Amino acid sequence: MLETNKQPATDLAMTLTPDTPPFDPANLPATADGWEGPLGQLLSDLSETQTALLDVLSRKRDLLVSGDREGLASIQPEEESLAARLMECHQRRQGLLAAAAERGLPKSDLRSLADAMPDAARKSLRPKVREAQARARLLQHQSLANWVLVQRTLLHLSQLIEIVATGGQKAPTYEKNGQSRAGGVLMDRAA
Repeated sequence: MLETNKQPATDLAMTLTPDTPPFDPANLPATADGWEGPLGQLLSDLSETQTALLDVLSRKRDLLVSGDREGLASIQPEEESLAARLMECHQRRQGLLAAAAERGLPKSDLRSLADAMPDAARKSLRPKVREAQARARLLQHQSLANWVLVQRTLLHLSQLIEIVATGGQKAPTYEKNGQSRAGGVLMDRAA
């Protein structure tokens, strides 16, 4: 069974933007009334971060296709910043769900928590939850596409190295007279 790391309350007090009030799960009311603001703010911050990350992943794919190493290196700080923002959103989510569990509210995910809100809050939160889930799927697809692109590039490079190392000659798997005598060009020259 996996254990979850308990984050100190100071870690949960982070905010994404200077105008966002610090998140403190202790300030949440005992009932679902009053949870719309913190939950809505988390979903808005998550949406903004996901949208920015989709843009970065799209640019990264273009840079991978064009082989622009300098461009890839230049977007790394932006990727790291977005990863930190996603981690902060995750910590806030964990804080909200832990506070919900303490108050007897649904604690399995943000959708079930949003569904437990009063009618007006539920109607405004449901579309935000659906949009965040849809963007999360898009992020997974974009990340997978970039990963496949990198893996294919690595496979191509390893094949090129093999061609250089063997002089373009594939050693036969079986020979009538024992072992294959084919050697690599790099190994032949080194001896």
